Amino acid sequence: MGAIKALAVYIVMTFLRRIAMLVRNRKLGRCPQDRWACARGTIQASIVLLTLLSVVHPSRALAANADLETVLNGSRQRIEKLDYRATGRLTHIDGDGKRTSYKFVAKARWFPDGLRLLCEISGPGSEKTILLVHMTVSGHITIEAILPGEKAASVLPFEHWNDPLVGTDFSYEDMVENQFFWKNQELLAPEKYGARDCFVLKSTPGPQDRSYYDSATSWIDHNILYPVHVVKTLRGKGQQKEFIYFGLRQVSGVWSASQVEAKLEGKPGSSIMVIEGGSAKANLGAKDFDLRQSGAQDEKAK
Repeated sequence: MGAIKALAVYIVMTFLRRIAMLVRNRKLGRCPQDRWACARGTIQASIVLLTLLSVVHPSRALAANADLETVLNGSRQRIEKLDYRATGRLTHIDGDGKRTSYKFVAKARWFPDGLRLLCEISGPGSEKTILLVHMTVSGHITIEAILPGEKAASVLPFEHWNDPLVGTDFSYEDMVENQFFWKNQELLAPEKYGARDCFVLKSTPGPQDRSYYDSATSWIDHNILYPVHVVKTLRGKGQQKEFIYFGLRQVSGVWSASQVEAKLEGKPGSSIMVIEGGSAKANLGAKDFDLRQSGAQDEKAK
């Protein structure tokens, strides 16, 4: 595609020079005796140029813009309609095949001021990790947490967003799909991922977007507009983290994945998030995302 654009630019510039030369020759009296020869040459060159421009900017470009709008709107609207409860397990598999599993409960809903996600993770003999993630419509993220050993919630500093969540390959930032709300979005050539025809969307954060990633490339199923594969590139390192979505299903009109696997390039093993139960239409309210109440209930349970 880049070579075609370069050739088109070269041809356009050649015709522009030709038109300029014909006009200059006419002004200097260098045209043939037929005074309409220069005019005909200029008109012919102009017609060819207009024809070329219509080829350089075909309907394909308009279709690509429409596809980008479809993918972005579909991905953002999917997130903006979230209202779920979920239970499951988070399992880390090391290079030797040893498994360490944690239970989690999560709930999320999009409110007028953005998405709220509350997640509690606990393992055998370990204290709970409780997270409250808030993402605005512009993709701005705030993360509050009650970490093991802490009794009160506090804002998680940005420098800890990329820390492993309970020792897995998922980070705190990975808990929401903020890449679809970043400023810079580019639709690449469509590709197949497995048997699925996919849009390929490359998302890049702008200066106002806080993220530990330089980019995120998402393979999004053409029919259901749900990601089946995402590759994120860590900022300044070039190291990639791969997310693979399994068991896509539609419940109450809402598409979701039953499993998500995360793999960090150059690191043995992987981590898997498995959804075992829940509700796609939970009718949650603001009170369901009171982090202080969750911490207090945890202390009472002790």
